[in-house]
Amino acid sequence: MRIVVTGAAGFIASNLIPRLLDAGHEVVGIDDFFLGKRAYVEALLQRSATRASGPGFRFEEHDLLDRDFVRTLFEGFRPERVWHLAANSDISYGTKYTDFDLKGGTLVTYAVLEAMRLCGTREIVFSSSGAIYGEPTVHPTPEDYGPLFPISLYAASKLACEGLIAAYAHNYGMQARMYRFGNIVGPNPTHGVIHDFVLRLNEDPTRLRILGDGSQAKPYVHVDDCLDGMELGIARGTGPLTCFNLAVADQTSVHEIADGVMRAMGIDPAKVAVEFTGGSRGWKGDVPFVNLDSSRIRALGWSPKYTSGQAVKQATTEAIAVLLKK
Repeated sequence: MRIVVTGAAGFIASNLIPRLLDAGHEVVGIDDFFLGKRAYVEALLQRSATRASGPGFRFEEHDLLDRDFVRTLFEGFRPERVWHLAANSDISYGTKYTDFDLKGGTLVTYAVLEAMRLCGTREIVFSSSGAIYGEPTVHPTPEDYGPLFPISLYAASKLACEGLIAAYAHNYGMQARMYRFGNIVGPNPTHGVIHDFVLRLNEDPTRLRILGDGSQAKPYVHVDDCLDGMELGIARGTGPLTCFNLAVADQTSVHEIADGVMRAMGIDPAKVAVEFTGGSRGWKGDVPFVNLDSSRIRALGWSPKYTSGQAVKQATTEAIAVLLKK
């Protein structure tokens, strides 16, 4: 297939694109490098260049808010499927700049959908978030939970994107698969708790500042398991519009992550002065406890290889290797 991947320099996309290339797809990636890393794109281009045969990977550095650019690219490439992974995934940043998620999430999604409509692209795969549930009263939280009252501008944008995608799918004959994630971890991180702890401890192994009180607990999914689930939903999901929770059953606390990162870096936790910022949240808009019901995707055959704790341990090793070049 001809596939467009938005957010191509980001964490999930840089793990996805090698799979797409190995499966024989022709891929165009788009990113403006707000959070994405040039090194990840360079590695993808090098991988594509060394392929003996078959379709390759092309990259476009551009802002997806430029609707004329997006439409022109789609008109030239004529993609059959879009993996729409571009977004501001740093929730705290969107709290500071209140139009950031509106632009980088909702309006960008509109630009992608409109280009799809004009050029006849019929399939979209969308990375949503479990954050759209806000602070639900039902645990584990199923996909049909409601009403939905998100507590961050990031989550509000994701919910708005889901609404746009649903409306376009209904009106223009598109097929959409939307995935509401737990926390995804693994190689090529751009930010996040493991990423931040590794860098902070590398700078000063005697001190560690932790947002919140360390009790925040969420399901951490390894990116390999995440992509396995997304590809399964594409292959076996039915109907024009389907959403799936994608999370493991257990949770890992921030305190447990901090302890694991210290030990993986060869640092004795007893010798580290840990500073908690107080309160049960890491930042405004953060949901401190997440527990998603993933029975819908599991019914299709998804069986993650890693528990949350195992995913964190594996991702910590991978983060250290990438960030510290060890």
